[in-house]
This record gives sequence, C-alpha cells and structure tokens, in this order.
Amino acid sequence: MLRYALIFFIIAIVAALLGFGGIAAGAAAIAKVVFWVFLVLLIVSLLAGVLRKA
Repeated sequence: MLRYALIFFIIAIVAALLGFGGIAAGAAAIAKVVFWVFLVLLIVSLLAGVLRKA
C-alpha cells in the first residue's frame, strides 16, 4: 500500500515538472488518500497484534 502512495507521488512530481497541473494535483490527492489508508491499517494491525498477545 505504501508502494502505491510512493508511485502516485512520483507520478505527481513528474507531471508537475512537465507542466500537467491537473494530473499532478490528482495524483497527489490519490497519494495522500492511499498514504492515510496505509497509516490507519498499520495502526489497526499494530493494535490487533498487541491485543492478541495480551
């Protein structure tokens, strides 16, 4: 999941450098959403692991 966030971030940077503002904004927005989903799933996974061991 983090890989997809990085891919969209790189796409956004390349698109911005080439002058495609709309595509860059869209890719950056997707990267943000994927990154936050990754963080939420990471926290849920860590909490489940801690609660399972207790």
